[in-house]
Amino acid sequence: MRLYKLPSSTLLQTDSQFLAGPQLDWDNLLAQENLGEHLKNESKNWKEISETEANQLIASGLLAPMGNQEIWAAGVTYYRSRTARMEESQDSGGADFYDKVYNADRPELFFKATASRVSPPGGIVNIRKDSTWDVPEPELTLVISPSGKIQGYTVGNDMSSRSIEGENPLYLPQAKVYLGCAAIGPCILVQKEALQEDTKISLEIFRDGKLAFTGETALTQLKRKPQELADWLYRANSFPIGCFMMTGTGVVPDDFTLGKGDKVRIGIEGIGVLENTVQEI
Repeated sequence: MRLYKLPSSTLLQTDSQFLAGPQLDWDNLLAQENLGEHLKNESKNWKEISETEANQLIASGLLAPMGNQEIWAAGVTYYRSRTARMEESQDSGGADFYDKVYNADRPELFFKATASRVSPPGGIVNIRKDSTWDVPEPELTLVISPSGKIQGYTVGNDMSSRSIEGENPLYLPQAKVYLGCAAIGPCILVQKEALQEDTKISLEIFRDGKLAFTGETALTQLKRKPQELADWLYRANSFPIGCFMMTGTGVVPDDFTLGKGDKVRIGIEGIGVLENTVQEI
């Protein structure tokens, strides 16, 4: 099932129907240990609507499908990301760190965003004025319960300043955490089963209405299993209302930097498409 958050309501898409209900408390909702069963019970008295009505609601505007959960991220989980990080950090002497973490038992995990820094589907994501090389990173994003169980999946955009991170690996928080540094959506795919390993992740960037960059990867290229990453995140940590976790990127634009007005479109098979417009702060 797919769960959408709208400004004043909630939309649930199952295999056979669309159900419209009231706006929910998303802190309480994502704190449920069995989200799928909870939604089935919660939606018993919701109004069934047509696919046309549902599409109209979605087109009218969506919110990021979250409450006050934190977003965390994993780095260097694809070989392509390892190579790109080594290249951008060559001059600073930090290249070896990325090779070592790719092969280490312990993954690279870092804090990405509070809810106030997250942009909704169709909203604005930002690049920094003090950065000269900026890219979106398309990432499968996990929805994790308070006990550390993966409950669902969404599409994530991990906006990144490669120039700042490449200058010195210790600048990673400044390269990753700022206003409008992330977007998630358009929905949460709620399911217990892991996604198929051949699930494709695509990235398209449009400038002045023309395709400026396109790339694609698949979960077969993800070195670490999603549950493994979730387990590491929950070591010596707790998330009473659950959390989100971006799992890294296998598509890294080289010789390309985002500009004001660019449109970023990220698609993950089985979940949907997340689109955002780029501005500068």
